[in-house]
Amino acid sequence: MDSINHIAIIMDGNGRWAKRKQKERSVGHYYGSEQVREIALASLDLGIKALTLYAFSTENWKRPQKEIDYLMMLPEVFFKKFLKELNEKGVRIMTIGDLTPIPLKTRKVMERAVEETKHNRKLILNFALNYGSRDEIIRAVNQIIQDDVETVSEDTFELYLDTYGLDPIDLLIRTGGEQRLSNYLLWQLAYSELVFVDEAWPDFTRKIFVQCIDDFKNRNRRFGGLNDV
Repeated sequence: MDSINHIAIIMDGNGRWAKRKQKERSVGHYYGSEQVREIALASLDLGIKALTLYAFSTENWKRPQKEIDYLMMLPEVFFKKFLKELNEKGVRIMTIGDLTPIPLKTRKVMERAVEETKHNRKLILNFALNYGSRDEIIRAVNQIIQDDVETVSEDTFELYLDTYGLDPIDLLIRTGGEQRLSNYLLWQLAYSELVFVDEAWPDFTRKIFVQCIDDFKNRNRRFGGLNDV
């Protein structure tokens, strides 16, 4: 049975969830943010060390401006409601992605949450914000060129990735019924286990989360080798 330290989640299906209920897409995003707390607390209880959530991709700027504005406002709502609790429970907030294009007010909210929780050690709650794996890799390559690195190994390259310092990702979960990676952590997921669930993110409960982890624990991870030789 493999231990599990780092889980990544593509929190998909918020808009479709809202549409089925004849609500605005923003309603789905709001209830989705409530599930972030639920799954973060479940991760704490289960001894998970890091939880990386796909909050806003580099491609999400193509969405209607009204929806983008709401998504940019949502971190303030979320942290105003839950940061004190998460901080008291030992959750450390981190971010990956290029925050440069993010509105200043939203950046400050994220930076404040990161600063206030930087000494916590029980769980890393890592938000991928304006994150795209291709963008991350290109940024890493450009920095390597700028640093005039002569020889690049896998270990060297990983020093330049946004996820440097985090445990390798054991499990990726995507909610909402879609079965693709959507430019998410392409380098990091090379040997991760993948689980796709039909439930939209607002319906992704602690029980389903545990089922995904149980599925992971029953798999035979060989990393390209053989376990029976």
